[in-house]
Amino acid sequence: MAAKLKKGDKVVVLAGKDKGKQGEITAVMPKDNKAVVDGVNVAIRHTRQSQNSQGGRVPKAMPIDLSNLALMDKNGKATRVGFREEDGKKVRFAKTTGDVI
Repeated sequence: MAAKLKKGDKVVVLAGKDKGKQGEITAVMPKDNKAVVDGVNVAIRHTRQSQNSQGGRVPKAMPIDLSNLALMDKNGKATRVGFREEDGKKVRFAKTTGDVI
């Protein structure tokens, strides 16, 4: 099945502690049904100092479930994703506006 959300998509969080926040997907994990969105679901990780890094408390975006994310259309509102065929290619489109993503 084709992916409704992909890396680089602008999304809005629908549920959880970060409800209403917006961000861009930086990584998708289809097997776990999760995605990493920058600035959303941030946890503090304590890292040890090494030759390469300073160490200390480092904020890190943790994976969030795909069911809690919705794609943003050109108006900045949450939309569902649909599929249709154009010129022999399968394309994603926003259900609210009908625009191809």
